[in-house]
Amino acid sequence: MAAAVVTFLLVAPLGWLWWSSLVPATYSVMDMGYADYGGGPRGDGHARHATGGVSLATLTGPRDGAPDMAMTLTARQGRFRLARGERADGFTLNGTSPGPALEARQGDLVEVTLVNDDVDAGVTLHWHGIDVPGAEDGVAGVTQDAVPAGDTHVYRFVVPHEGTYWYHSHQVSHRQVREGLWGTFVVAPGDEAIAAAGTDSVVAVHTYDGVRTVNGRTGVTRVVAAAGSTARLRVVNTDNGPLRVWLGPSAYRVVAVDGYDLNGPTDVHGRGLVVPAGGRADLELVVPGKGARLDVGGGVSVLVGPRGATVPPITPEPAERVDLLTYGAGADLPFDPDQADRRFEYNIGRRPGFVDGRPGYWWSINGKLFPDVPMYVVDEGDIVRMTIKNSSGDVHPMHLHGHHAVVLRRNGVESTGSPWWVDSLEVEDGETYEIAFVADNPGVWMDHCHNLSHAAEGLVAHLAYNGVSEPYVVGRKVGDATNEPE
Repeated sequence: MAAAVVTFLLVAPLGWLWWSSLVPATYSVMDMGYADYGGGPRGDGHARHATGGVSLATLTGPRDGAPDMAMTLTARQGRFRLARGERADGFTLNGTSPGPALEARQGDLVEVTLVNDDVDAGVTLHWHGIDVPGAEDGVAGVTQDAVPAGDTHVYRFVVPHEGTYWYHSHQVSHRQVREGLWGTFVVAPGDEAIAAAGTDSVVAVHTYDGVRTVNGRTGVTRVVAAAGSTARLRVVNTDNGPLRVWLGPSAYRVVAVDGYDLNGPTDVHGRGLVVPAGGRADLELVVPGKGARLDVGGGVSVLVGPRGATVPPITPEPAERVDLLTYGAGADLPFDPDQADRRFEYNIGRRPGFVDGRPGYWWSINGKLFPDVPMYVVDEGDIVRMTIKNSSGDVHPMHLHGHHAVVLRRNGVESTGSPWWVDSLEVEDGETYEIAFVADNPGVWMDHCHNLSHAAEGLVAHLAYNGVSEPYVVGRKVGDATNEPE
C-alpha cells in the first residue's frame, strides 16, 4: 500500500503535467496562454472575447488598382542546382533558390501571386521586415490558410518604407526556409531609380545542407565597381544563427539596419559586424583600387572592385565588433517612450517539462512553456515598451512582425548612437534589452525567435490588437495541407 501511494504521488503530478501540456489538433492562437494587457485598459476585449470589431481577414492591402510591380512566384519541391552547379534537395521559387530578387520603390503597390505547384505541406510567403497590413503577413493559421498544392494566393500591399528586406515561407518554416523557400526584396526611395548592379548589391547569406552561399553561390562572388566609387552591400542573414561579417583592412560604414537608415554613420576600421538571424545590414565603402573583400565565414566572400581585380587574401575575423548602441549620431524619436501606454515583459528561459505531451528541456517565456504563453494586447495608437530578457543559455534573434521597434537600452545602458530601429534583434544569453514602438498596424502578429527551430520548439508569442478577431486556425486542413506556421 505504501509503495502504491508513493508511486501515485510521483506519477500523478507527471501525468497532470503531461495532460495539461497537450495542444488541441486545431486551435486559434487567441486561445493559447493568457492575455497580457501591459498595465493598459482591456478596451473592448481581447480578440477571443471581442464582440463585433473587425476580422483580421479584412485587413488587406488595396484590392483595386493596377500594381506598380507584379510577380508570379511558383513553389516546387525536389532536387535543384545552386548557381555553381552543386545539387541540393528542398524547395524552389520559379525554379531557383534563392527565388527571384524582387525590387520596388517606396509607395509602390505590389502584387505577388503565389502558385503552389507541388509542395505537399503547403506554402505561404511572409514579407520579412516589410510592415504590411495584417492579412498580407503570410503566416499559416494566423493571417491566412496555407496554400495547398495546385492552389494560388495573391498578396497585395503598398511598400511603406525603403530598405533591404526578404521574403520566405511561414508554413513549416523551420524546414522550408532552410531548404530554399526564400528570396530578397529591395525597396528604393520613391523618387529614385533602383541603383545599377555593381554599385548597389544584395549579399544574401544562406546555408544549404552545410554549404554556405552568397545569393546561392559558393566561393567568391564578384561585384564590379570602379576604384574610388561608393559601393553599397546589402547583407541579408537568412540562416538561423548570427552572421559575422568583416571587410579586413578596408574601411566601411553601416548605413542602414533592418531597412532603416542610421543617423551620422562613421567609418569603421578593424571591426566586424554581427547580423542577427533574419536581420539585414547595409554597408557602404569607397572601393579601393585593388578591391575589397567582404568575408561572411565558411570560406565564402564577396570581392568588390574593378574588373580583373585579384582576390585579396582572407583576413582573420576581427576581435572587436561594431556596437550599434553607440554607433552614429543621436536624433530625436518620433514619439516619447516615457509616455508608454503599455509595458510588457518577454523573459526567455529554459526548463524541463512537457510541450504537447513531449518531455524535454524547453524554451520558456515568462517562466511558462508553450502553449501557456502570453498574448500581448494593445490598442491602436498605443506607445508600447517591452523588456526582453534572455537567461536561457543560448542566443535568440527576436522578430516582431508588422512593426519596427527602437532600442532604448541594453543591460541598463542607454542607447547614445543613432536611433537603432529593428525588426530582428539579437539577444545574447545574459542580456536584457528595452525597446519601444507605436502600435500603428492592427492585426495579430507573431513575436518569436527567428532561429526557426527554436520557434518550432515553443519560443513564440503574439501581439494582438483589441477588437481584431481571428478567423484562422492552426491545424486546420486546407486541401492536402495543414496550417503549421513553424
